Amino acid sequence: MSTPDHLLAVEEHIDQWRSYLRRRQAIQPVDVAELEDHLREQITTLSAAGLAPDEAFLVAVKRIGSLDALSREFAREHSERLWKQLVVSAPETGEAVSRVRTDAIVAFALAIVAAALVKLPALFGIHLDPDQELPAFYFRNASLFVFPPLTGYFVWKRGTSPTRGLWLALPFITAAFVVNLFPFHNANHFADFPRGSDTQILAALHLPIALWLAVGLAYAARRWSQVAGRMDFIRFTGELAIYYVLIAMGGGVLSAFMALIFQSIGINIMPFFATWLLPCGAAGAVLVASWLVEAKQSVIENMAPVLTRLFTPLFTAVLVAFLVAMLWTGRGVDVAREVLIAFDLLLVVVLGLHLYSISARDPRAPVDVFDMLQVALVVSALAADAVALWAIAARISELGFTPNRVAALGENAILLVNLAWSARLYVRVLRGRGAFDRVEKWQTDYLPVYAVWAAIVVIVFPPMFGFL
Repeated sequence: MSTPDHLLAVEEHIDQWRSYLRRRQAIQPVDVAELEDHLREQITTLSAAGLAPDEAFLVAVKRIGSLDALSREFAREHSERLWKQLVVSAPETGEAVSRVRTDAIVAFALAIVAAALVKLPALFGIHLDPDQELPAFYFRNASLFVFPPLTGYFVWKRGTSPTRGLWLALPFITAAFVVNLFPFHNANHFADFPRGSDTQILAALHLPIALWLAVGLAYAARRWSQVAGRMDFIRFTGELAIYYVLIAMGGGVLSAFMALIFQSIGINIMPFFATWLLPCGAAGAVLVASWLVEAKQSVIENMAPVLTRLFTPLFTAVLVAFLVAMLWTGRGVDVAREVLIAFDLLLVVVLGLHLYSISARDPRAPVDVFDMLQVALVVSALAADAVALWAIAARISELGFTPNRVAALGENAILLVNLAWSARLYVRVLRGRGAFDRVEKWQTDYLPVYAVWAAIVVIVFPPMFGFL
């Protein structure tokens, strides 16, 4: 006898509730099981009183309390447990201990693989020499040293089928052939931006964006088709950036002490640092940071929303001041390449703040002052993007098309569409005429657009502009 659809829907809701609860480090598996028992009792009681199953679930969750409130309560009652979990995992069963150990071993083994991939080109005569210019090969292939092992880690961790794993490998194989077989002008050396091939630089800068979508597909696995799955990947990306910066800062301090103490005995370790420690460590740290995010998600999730709330008003003030200064002085945006890159990076950071504030917000929470600040941030970024887009279009009409101008035009147009629709949806939320879920859905649905555009820049631009 098959289970009714409404009961299956409730079980799916309970599964999702349980998975979110398990991500709170203050709450142990035994606690989750106890809370789930209470939840099911509440649902049964409410259903017997005449509520529909979906309604009974929502009311029961509300009675038990929000996940953040539960986390705070358990953290207060078990503070010693939480502090231990900041450093070590505390699984209660032998199976859990084995799983945690295996996960760490796999992650660190793949970190070594990523580090080895960085040194692999040396076997073919492509060396990292601190006394010579950085070979363009490393610049073009930087993401290919790191992202395949990272994707493999999530394929293993999520239990992805071999067939799907092979499909996920296809983008990396294609990218490796494209960026290394294209006859870029001055393809052997990178040097600085004014020299060499513009399309090579654009391909190297956009390839990580295109391939990050493949990492996301591996991370979310079967949940990629769901808004929650894609939003989890956004959270992971932000948390990974925080952990990676922390590791990099620690690595910088370690390297400085190494140089100092070895110098005291007359040994110069800078060649080792430049050719081994820095490149291999930078690659392996991505895997280590990813493992830390997976193991300690709830701890860093409390940090990222704080950073978002701290920097959102600051970036809003900067953009508003920029727009006021531009109107006051009557000066337009300089469309030099370095300026455009810096300007687009600023808009990307703003978009990242907006995305992370969305991912950290409870969709059921009432509108507050921070939501209004978010709208101000998005609208000011939208205005700044429109100004930059106008300047780029004017420069193209005056001097013609170049790879950099067309790439900047496309990227600013994509950002403009995203910001404009985000502003519209958020304003509707403020006015009580729209659900916050639609803002989440729009942002997560828009993620592939960036990857597709980046792929176009990598694959189409070089032959279209003669590999110059």
